[in-house]
Amino acid sequence: MVVLYDYSLAKAAERAGIEVILVGDSVGMVSMGLKSTTPVTLDEMIVFCRAVSNGAPETFIIGDMPFGTYEVSEQFAVEAAIKLVKNGNVQAVKLEGGARVASKIRAICNANIPLMGHLGVTPQTAVATSGYKPYGKTKSQILELKNDMVAIENSGAYSILLEGIPSELAKVAKGWVSIPVYSIGSGPDLDGQLLLTHDLLGLFPDFKPKFAKSFIQESITELQKLGTQEISLFNLATYSFELYKSAVKTRKFPGVKEIYGMGEDSNSLIEFAKSL
Repeated sequence: MVVLYDYSLAKAAERAGIEVILVGDSVGMVSMGLKSTTPVTLDEMIVFCRAVSNGAPETFIIGDMPFGTYEVSEQFAVEAAIKLVKNGNVQAVKLEGGARVASKIRAICNANIPLMGHLGVTPQTAVATSGYKPYGKTKSQILELKNDMVAIENSGAYSILLEGIPSELAKVAKGWVSIPVYSIGSGPDLDGQLLLTHDLLGLFPDFKPKFAKSFIQESITELQKLGTQEISLFNLATYSFELYKSAVKTRKFPGVKEIYGMGEDSNSLIEFAKSL
């Protein structure tokens, strides 16, 4: 899985065989220069989702529901999800939160809209929760994570994305539910990996997340070896997607450098997680 926001990169991703594209509200920070994802609107997400769906018509596309589109009520959440699916041309939606938004998840799923949950580091509410620090390093956070994962599954979601969870904990957490669990910065032992395309291509103008890895230099080297292909930005992006996909499939990514550890209380915390 990759996160991207425009037609050309979507076309490159589909050509490389990327299986799922998430059109994330991270577009607010990555492409719009905002300080957080919170100001991103539903209308803006629809524009970006439509652009991606035009570029990758054969790929499964998930659209992020931005802050303010599902918190108010079940009806408001369903109406927003329907707009994102119909006008953005996506096949599923994603939203942040567990037990606190369970009724909204259930309402959206009851409207026959596939939904992915999102737990751990949740950018829309980062200021009010753990910020952008790894999540799951205390017993209270571990217990909350389990309760939220179970609530998401029981509400009808088809999958869960875990962001910024220590790798050892994520491996245990996967067993708490029966639906697929995906990783962004949560280690190699889940059902799939997600990475921002801008990180994958080495576009780090402000900062580089610990879990990010650029495949661009390797792509340049390999294309130069082939010598038969023009080294254009489009070809570099396409080949970088191919290298990323291969690294995920062969479990070479994420590696030790791209995962979070539990810290000093690792053993006791993992034993606590296993006991739940």
